[in-house]
This record gives sequence, C-alpha cells and structure tokens, in this order.
Amino acid sequence: MSAALQAAPARLGTFERGLSLWVALCIVVGIVLGRIAPDAFRTLGAFQIAHINLAVGVLIWIMIVPMLVRVDFSALAAVRRHWRGFGVTLFVNWAVKPFSMALLGWIFVRHVFAAWLPAAQLDSYIAGLILLAAAPCTAMVFVWSQLVRGEANFTLTQVALNDTIMVFAFAPIVALLLGVAAIHVPWATLLLSVLLYIVVPLVIAQGLRNGLLRRGPMVLESALKRMQPWSLVALLATLILLFGFQGEAILRQPLVIALLAVPITLQVLFNAGLAYGLNRWTGEAHCVAGPSALIGASNFFELAVATAISVFGFTSGAALATVVGVLIEVPVMLAVVSVVNRSRGWYERRAISP
Repeated sequence: MSAALQAAPARLGTFERGLSLWVALCIVVGIVLGRIAPDAFRTLGAFQIAHINLAVGVLIWIMIVPMLVRVDFSALAAVRRHWRGFGVTLFVNWAVKPFSMALLGWIFVRHVFAAWLPAAQLDSYIAGLILLAAAPCTAMVFVWSQLVRGEANFTLTQVALNDTIMVFAFAPIVALLLGVAAIHVPWATLLLSVLLYIVVPLVIAQGLRNGLLRRGPMVLESALKRMQPWSLVALLATLILLFGFQGEAILRQPLVIALLAVPITLQVLFNAGLAYGLNRWTGEAHCVAGPSALIGASNFFELAVATAISVFGFTSGAALATVVGVLIEVPVMLAVVSVVNRSRGWYERRAISP
C-alpha cells in the first residue's frame, strides 16, 4: 500500500479539484430546493433516533468508511523512524489546533464580527468552529502528501496514529472547549456521535480493508479508487440537505459565510506554518515536514459536519460553520501545498539529515 501511494501521480482527481465549486453549487441547489419544497426537508429532518438524523447518518457512513479503509494500523510500528515529525504533528493536532481555533472563534465571532452576526447564533458558530478543528483529516491528507512529495510511510502512520487517538480524545476535547466557552454539551449525543461516526465506521472499514488485502494489494488499491468518488458524492448530498435547512438564514445573512471563513483560514495557515517551522527547527527531513504541516492544518470536516448536525441540529450555526470549513478546504490547502513546495530550498539549507 505504501509503495502504491508513492507511485501514484501527484495530482487531484476531478472531484477533488472541483470540490470548492461543487460545494458552492450545493449551496445554491440546497437553498433553491429548501425554498421550493420546505415540507420535504422538514420531513427528512424528522427522521431521528437519539437526535441522530437517519438520512445524514447513512450519508456520513458513505463518506467516512472509504476514507478509513485507507488507514493501515500496522504502520504504527514505524513511529520511531520519524519520531520528530510525529511529535510535531501530534503536538499541533491535539495540543494547539483545537485551542487556537477556540481562541480565534472567541476573538472574531464574539468580538470583531459580532455586530454583523446573528446574536442568537454566536455560541453555535463557535461550537461549529471547535468541532471543525477538534479532529485531524484522515483522507485528503493522502492527496496533499503526494502533492508535496511527502514520505508515504510517514503519512500512513500519522493518519493511523491520529485515528487511534481520535477515538478517545475527540469527545473530551470538544466537551472541554465547549464547556470553557459556556456552551451546553449534551454528553450522550456527543458520545453517540463518536461511536457512530468514528468507532463503528472504523471497525467496518478495517474489516473491509483486511478482506480486500487477502485478495492482494492491487485489489485494495483498485477498490479505494472506485470508492473515493462516493465519499465526495455523499458529502455533496449532505450539503444539499444542510443548505436546504439553512437556506432562509443564509439569504437573510449572506455575509455570515465570508465572516466565518476568516478564523478558519487563519487557523489553517497558523497551524501549517507552526508545524512546518517546528519540523525545520528539529531537523526533520522536508519529505516529512511537508505532510506534517498539511496534516497539522487540515480538518476532518466530514466528522465535524456529522457531529454538528447530531449535537446542535440541521439549522444551527454550528452546522453552518462546519460547512464553511468544507467550502474553503481545497483552495486554502492548495495554497499551503504551494508554499511547502516553493520553500523546499530554503527549508533544506538548514535541515539536519535524520
């Protein structure tokens, strides 16, 4: 699998290249359908079990399972090889990123932009930003790693390590930061979201991975290529549902999306720069520092969207904030990729060979 990743062409697929455009189109389609058929959206929203919407739950599984099939937990044995890169990435992912986003949310949502945002949704927007930053990305980082000629074994191992930590750390970190922000946390729903959107899909994905591997690595790689578009199709379908419910609020406050994009963009750039700089300072190789910066900055927006809907509802500001994260993910991360590639010479002038 590692060899396959290294040999794969460093380019985005059609869906990935157009992700921001597809998301923008889904905003329009969702808003239009929400205005044309509001009763249909209300009916879909009513299908819930323990505050979990069944339609969205199915779509989230279609999104997440193919991503988690990529994760190779046997790669965890290679942690010692690039221990500095792993240490930096874990530090940024779990000790910096959620807290820096909470701080940026407090600064921009509570203060700088408060006058232009609906007062009743301020807490919900901050909650969505926290959910967005509380878990590192597990899928698109493979693409970003290829684009910066990253060490494939490092990327695989880091994703496996982050997913292991996520099972235990996601809910406590979210609860801690929401508690500090004085936002009520429905613990039962939050833990159920972790079970449904991390644990169960992870078990299913690993069972599917092992079954495919028994038939050969090329069978697994072929299956991953076939499954990948379904993840993004499910994401786009989820966004249509979200914006069908959010449409009225967005039409009343179109500036909200642009304002919420500011702290999200700053958070991505700050954490990418921090991880990249720390790797250089510790003497890690550029082929590790690149993916480390990208993993450190990117967000598991699929999980964030699902949890925001489960905990706060379709029409909440939290759900909208996580969707804004999807909207800007590709262009911002491509900008980070460009900086990492263009600065390779500068980086390697002082980097110490591992």
